[in-house]
Amino acid sequence: QVQVVESGGGAVQAGGSLRLSCAASGRAFGGPYMGWFRQAPGKEREFVAAIMWGGVSTDYAASVKGRFTISRYNRKNTVDLQMNSLQPEDTAAYYCAAGGLNYRTPGLYKYWGQGTQVNVSS
Repeated sequence: QVQVVESGGGAVQAGGSLRLSCAASGRAFGGPYMGWFRQAPGKEREFVAAIMWGGVSTDYAASVKGRFTISRYNRKNTVDLQMNSLQPEDTAAYYCAAGGLNYRTPGLYKYWGQGTQVNVSS
């Protein structure tokens, strides 16, 4: 059984920064990708960023590229998401996912956390 736990959400003003952390514990992770997704009220869950085992290959949504950075620490099975220059449109519940078979498809990730809320005020 794999557990995925996020931390680090909160409230910030536009232009500010937050760092989200995700810890995955257990065995049998499935696929090699770990990623972050987000869901705003009334909207579908969308891809934010993902990283492959080894921490070298990454992928970002166009809306966050250049502002967000994903990092992976394999020994600790953790993934961080550094979010800079936050904007009100970044407000959402952010979910960490593990065991993915590709970067961007939510349905191909096997394990999900409960989510952490990020609120950005203007």
